[in-house]
Amino acid sequence: MNEILSDAKKILHTAIQASLPDEAVKKFIGGKTFAFEGRVIVIAIGKAAWNMAKAAAENIPHRIDTGIVLTKYDHAKGEIPDFTILEAGHPLPDENTILGTQKIMDAVSGLTEKDTVFFLVSGGGSALFECPAGELTLADFLDITDQLLKCGADIVEINTIRKHLSAVKGGKFRSFVPCTGVLHCSERYSGRPPRFHCLRPACADASTAAEAFAISEKYNLKLTEEMRKQLAMETPKTLANVTMEITGSVTQLCADAARAAEQLGYTPLVLTNMLDCEAREAGRFLASIAKTIRKDGLPLRPPCAILCGGETVVHITGKGKGGRNQELALAAAERIAGMEGIVIAAAGSDGTDGPTDAAGGIVDGKTCGILAKKGISIPAVLAENDSNAALAAADALLITGATGTNVNDIYLLLCQ
Repeated sequence: MNEILSDAKKILHTAIQASLPDEAVKKFIGGKTFAFEGRVIVIAIGKAAWNMAKAAAENIPHRIDTGIVLTKYDHAKGEIPDFTILEAGHPLPDENTILGTQKIMDAVSGLTEKDTVFFLVSGGGSALFECPAGELTLADFLDITDQLLKCGADIVEINTIRKHLSAVKGGKFRSFVPCTGVLHCSERYSGRPPRFHCLRPACADASTAAEAFAISEKYNLKLTEEMRKQLAMETPKTLANVTMEITGSVTQLCADAARAAEQLGYTPLVLTNMLDCEAREAGRFLASIAKTIRKDGLPLRPPCAILCGGETVVHITGKGKGGRNQELALAAAERIAGMEGIVIAAAGSDGTDGPTDAAGGIVDGKTCGILAKKGISIPAVLAENDSNAALAAADALLITGATGTNVNDIYLLLCQ
């Protein structure tokens, strides 16, 4: 592996490790004074749920009566005393999603005002913690989620629809719990209004039925009568007795990456932590910056590192396998073909990108040529949304495994 590729991987690894939620949970619990009068229940949902629950189990100064972890398949790392560990589907819910959510609802039923619930939420919780509202079924959820993912709706739009069709999101879960709630979130959507963070199952929701219907009309979603009925119902607008803390963010992820790049001798620049355009366009954008740096030394002179954070979208037109970060990297590869000393990488901080085992992709000026020699056309691959196979053929996949965090995606351009 050449030096610049190695540097890119080191920068991403360092930034992701710095965003792990364990220390944040420890700091949160250690910095608060809790008056425990009754039972203590710990619920952790999301891709980082296991790590957050483990930290809570080791640091809450009171016996935990019941603990439940609901996380993505293969994201649990063993047993935690007094906890039930459950895994379910992501990004699409499955039967285990419904069963796991019901177990959580059972765990908080029958509580009194003297009890305390620690509700630990990380990215991915929006899909993993789910129970259809009214007469809706899992099949209905799969249908509407599939429509939203394929039409190119951004994550905020997707979640606005989800929580209005859910029996537990948008503050509805909190309405079932009479006791003190302690909500600790890992933040994904830097710059967004607070209502968007992990769908806030335990906090009041400001989004409206009108907004949900507007999204439906924007993407021409096919709604059943029951879906329309549930979308028309407003989510709770006021809830009391909740202490909330948001820690970990894509903003911090970018800052940690910039610091790591600087330590390796690159001048860093964070362009944005709210990138939310089409994935392949973001890749081409980063490639255009690389060309400008090479030609004019703008916005920085080499050696330099350009960083972005956020969450792009993909319009699915083919039947291939991939993810937004892999599409971004592959699109960038075509535009930096033949360029020396340039690397572009895109990675999900959780270690997964779409329905694959890759976190994303990492490409340089040689990637396009490698694929061409194997008869692989990047435009054809992108049209079929088959970025995973193409990047694998060029040995350009980023494989990290489940990281234990999820604070959005990070995009890196290195120029020597």
